[in-house]
Amino acid sequence: MGLGYYMVKEVMKEIGNKSREFFEFILPPVDVVIQNDNLLVSIDMPGFDKKDIKLRIHGHILSISAKRETIGEGTVIWRQRPNVIDKKIRLPMRVKDDEDLGASAKYIDGVLSLTIPIKTGKSIKID
Repeated sequence: MGLGYYMVKEVMKEIGNKSREFFEFILPPVDVVIQNDNLLVSIDMPGFDKKDIKLRIHGHILSISAKRETIGEGTVIWRQRPNVIDKKIRLPMRVKDDEDLGASAKYIDGVLSLTIPIKTGKSIKID
C-alpha cells in the first residue's frame, strides 16, 4: 500500500478523534419532563457500565460523569463513541433541600432514568 493510503488513514483517524471529542462535549442526549411532583430525567448512555456512572445533585445542577475503557485491539479506523461523559444540567426548578433527596435512578438497556422529587408551592386557601 502506498503513502496515500497511510495519509488517508491518518486523516480519517484524526477526524474520528475530533468527532469523538465533539460528541463527548455534547453528549449524552437528555430529556427532562415534569410529571406530578417529580422531574423525570432520561439520559442515553449506551455502552457504559452502571458502576462507572456517577450522579450528583447540588443546588439546581445535576452532574453526570462516566468513563469507560477503550475497547478492542487493532488499527483504529474510526472512533466516535465517547469514552468520557462529564455533563452538567441546570434543572428547571428547585429540588427538595432535605438531606434525603428521595431521588432514584435506574440504568436499563443503556438508558439512565432518574426520578427527582421537586418542591411544589403551597396552595393558599381563600376564605
